[in-house]
Amino acid sequence: MAINVLFVEDEDDLRSVVVEALAGQGFAVTAASNGVEAIAKLRSETRYEVVVTDVCMPEGVSGLEVAAEVVNTQPQARVLVVSGFQKAQLPPIPPGVRYLPKPYRFTQLIRAIREE
Repeated sequence: MAINVLFVEDEDDLRSVVVEALAGQGFAVTAASNGVEAIAKLRSETRYEVVVTDVCMPEGVSGLEVAAEVVNTQPQARVLVVSGFQKAQLPPIPPGVRYLPKPYRFTQLIRAIREE
């Protein structure tokens, strides 16, 4: 059974490439282009095993707010936040949320998604 992943990224080209590559690796991937869209998807009937979200996004909802929404609506899901900023430069990351610095290698992303 495929791992159901919500991938949240505001950069169109990066989102397209990563979603296609993840699907090619056998993941069931849903894309969101910003935090508002991601939160709407999290509040839907769909259950995700993993949520990967960029920290800095437009529309006034950050990836950290998306991570908090995951905890509230889909606590079974693991959360991975990605950012071009160093972890120390970011606001506190919620407990249980994993951080992956950008730029990342695709193999690093796959490993992080598959980790239990």
